[in-house]
Amino acid sequence: MKKLKDEQLYRAYQKGIKKERKIVLTWQISIAVLFFLCWEISSRLYIIDPLLFSSPSKIFDLIFTRIANGSLFVHVSVTLFETLLGFLIGTIGGVLIATSLWYSNRFANIMDPYLVIFNAMPKVALGPILIVALGPGYLSIIAMGFIISVIVTTLVVYRAFLEVDRNYTMVLRSFGANQSQIFKEAIFPASLPVMISTLKVNVGLSWVGVIVGEYLVSKQGLGYLIIYGFQVFDFSLVMASLVIIAILAALMYKGVEKLEAWLMKHTR
Repeated sequence: MKKLKDEQLYRAYQKGIKKERKIVLTWQISIAVLFFLCWEISSRLYIIDPLLFSSPSKIFDLIFTRIANGSLFVHVSVTLFETLLGFLIGTIGGVLIATSLWYSNRFANIMDPYLVIFNAMPKVALGPILIVALGPGYLSIIAMGFIISVIVTTLVVYRAFLEVDRNYTMVLRSFGANQSQIFKEAIFPASLPVMISTLKVNVGLSWVGVIVGEYLVSKQGLGYLIIYGFQVFDFSLVMASLVIIAILAALMYKGVEKLEAWLMKHTR
């Protein structure tokens, strides 16, 4: 009897979660539709400058036209490749650096002021230096995405390592566990939710880094289209590029959420 009641409560709980997700999704779609509708009406009634801000109808017409002639796929694929690579390298690099800091308190104390200074430094200023050092190609753009995300990842993940309950490590040490075993069995699993949250932040940071890099050097990509649109006063092209970036960033974010759900399910 108790088991049947528990199952009913669990089903009710699951039903409540699904209902809440539907409500949230409905609100998200409604806000997006309302935003584009207000934008379209404001542009047609000249409440906003249609030359400067364009309109959703012109933007989506331009996107579909460029999809039809195949010119958009080249720019999207280039930017997406650079962003994904910068995102992965920045995240993995940040976790590795944070791990090395956790392993050695001396190394962490030595690097602490440098990490703070580098985090405060405007990364855009490093763009020209990267171009000269690495050349005007994919490498310098990916490096731009990397440096914008790696320090944030390092600082957040390292702080998460330090904030893991010390009772876990004390128990493991009492059983004779070494540093590597403590990290594998306690520190890393306990910090996994923070690392997933860092992935979500890095989605935005990686896009910022890559687009800034494309501003400076690229002859392909969505960043290049934005600069080109400004140069020829084609603001529909500029806004279309921004809409595509927003869509791709949202898809990446949803992908990270799916990864988070999978990791939480398989690491319990």
